[in-house]
Amino acid sequence: MKKDVMVVDDDATVLRTVKKILEFAGLRVTTVENGEDCIKAVESGFEGLILMDVMMPGLDGWDTIQTLVDKGFVQGNIICMLTGKETPDERMNTLKEYILDYIRKPFDNQNLVQLVKEYLSYL
Repeated sequence: MKKDVMVVDDDATVLRTVKKILEFAGLRVTTVENGEDCIKAVESGFEGLILMDVMMPGLDGWDTIQTLVDKGFVQGNIICMLTGKETPDERMNTLKEYILDYIRKPFDNQNLVQLVKEYLSYL
């Protein structure tokens, strides 16, 4: 099982918290603060599970996913939204074939680890 996870979020507290939770569970975690850095990491060879925030300055989560799709970087990666938004907006409909799950913050730590490990097993 691949154990690589990228967390994309503009909130430093979320990045530190999710990284600590997942690393404690034995996973390798990369954190980036925005969509542009996510795209750079994937262009540099990252493959694994991407936990993507929706609301970020610059490229938001939806635009970041669309860019990954347009550049052909979806293969080898699984994308899950990890967001505080109650419900997905209409842009989810156009990208739903590329998004495995919509996980809401706040999340249960054990449930997040279980989901992440399950999703990594798909790779």
